[in-house]
Amino acid sequence: MKLPYAEPFRIKMVENIHQSTPEQRIEWLKDAHYNLFNLKSSQVFIDLLTDSGTGAMSDRQWGAMMTGDESYAGSKSFEQLHETVQNITGYPYLLPTHQGRAAENVLFSVLVKDGDIIPGNSHFDTTKGHIEIRKAHAVDCTVDEAFDIDDPHLFKGNIDLQKLENVYRSYPKEQIPFCLITITCNSSGGQPVSLENMKAVKELSDRYGIPIYFDSARFAENAYFIKKREKGQEHRSIKEIAKEAFSYGVGMTMSSKKDGLVNIGGFIALSDADIFKKASNFTIIFEGFITYGGMAGRDMAALAVGLNEATEYNYLESRIKQVEYLGKKLIEMGIPVQQPIGGHAVFIDALRFLPNIPREEYPAQTLANEIYKEAGIRTVEIGTLLADRDPETRENRYPKLELVRLAIPRRTYTNNHMDYIAAAVNNVYDRRDQITKGYKIIWESEILRHFTVQLEEI
Repeated sequence: MKLPYAEPFRIKMVENIHQSTPEQRIEWLKDAHYNLFNLKSSQVFIDLLTDSGTGAMSDRQWGAMMTGDESYAGSKSFEQLHETVQNITGYPYLLPTHQGRAAENVLFSVLVKDGDIIPGNSHFDTTKGHIEIRKAHAVDCTVDEAFDIDDPHLFKGNIDLQKLENVYRSYPKEQIPFCLITITCNSSGGQPVSLENMKAVKELSDRYGIPIYFDSARFAENAYFIKKREKGQEHRSIKEIAKEAFSYGVGMTMSSKKDGLVNIGGFIALSDADIFKKASNFTIIFEGFITYGGMAGRDMAALAVGLNEATEYNYLESRIKQVEYLGKKLIEMGIPVQQPIGGHAVFIDALRFLPNIPREEYPAQTLANEIYKEAGIRTVEIGTLLADRDPETRENRYPKLELVRLAIPRRTYTNNHMDYIAAAVNNVYDRRDQITKGYKIIWESEILRHFTVQLEEI
């Protein structure tokens, strides 16, 4: 008999979670103004709001925390992290930050100015927010296949070279400070970018004198997909693939709460000494001294270990197989999801799931709330609320896809939890025809509204 797959770890510590009644959940959701971000964690049974900072650390990471050096400047933990990042990325300069959006804030303070154009593949919410708050513009150049959930394209995170060249031709070089490649591409469904595409983007950008930066929060998962799906890459290690990917750019931002396997932290890695010096000033202003940048020494020590663990094949296979397990169960139930299944999450197509809810009533948020009411599972809308308003017209921006993201924390839940999630989604799907009304906004912030928006039922 062929041995079945088994996770390459065993459980050392557990955390109790508690179920609630439907009546309690309805009341809690009302008190939260129908925004799942406003729920207390104690009101959630399975939390799929995000995979950012919600995973479990290893014994080696916890051990590293005990040896963290909390020196204000020149910490040994910084040296460990610096060496690890340089080995993985090839970039010689490192600036720690307290998380990924802080890294964006520091780097974009150097690179982005009023009127600039930043092309890329489906910039994520905080990325777009940091661009637009500087009165610049993010231009999505993702391949069209990304917006057809049934298309079997293996690299839906790829940048469309024609779209990108159209941007380069339409604006002067001085107005395009860089092209941003997000690996994996969260907003299009946790989809990977191929090495072939990165190389082609690099060659095209070089012709126009435009540098490339990476949003690298899930770079290890991207490298895994390259190893599994891209011809000629199957015998290479994850670290080898990641290092080649980074060779096509001049720098990167990182939310370490994803593929760093830690609960807090981020960094900027760079190859350009001049950009490093300029970014160092903003790090000191916004984050802290350049050798800790908002992170404790113990967190840098845990991150150094986590980056090495996250680039191990066995870990990645276990992590991505679990996401795939949930995705396949939902597909078998007839649930419309983005395919192929992405690296960190399963994305449900809310427009096909709830065709009776008009876009102006936020069908993805409606579906996310129904899943919570059904089973105490917290997910997140990746749709019109997240897309925010056009900064000039203040009208809703309606993205091509209206998704509910089921983000799976790393090394946290078992496949029994995945079975529970699938059953809950299926129950909502069975009663989808009864869901005929969505929500309207009663209060929203000027930017990144989805985090704090207040809604009421139509």
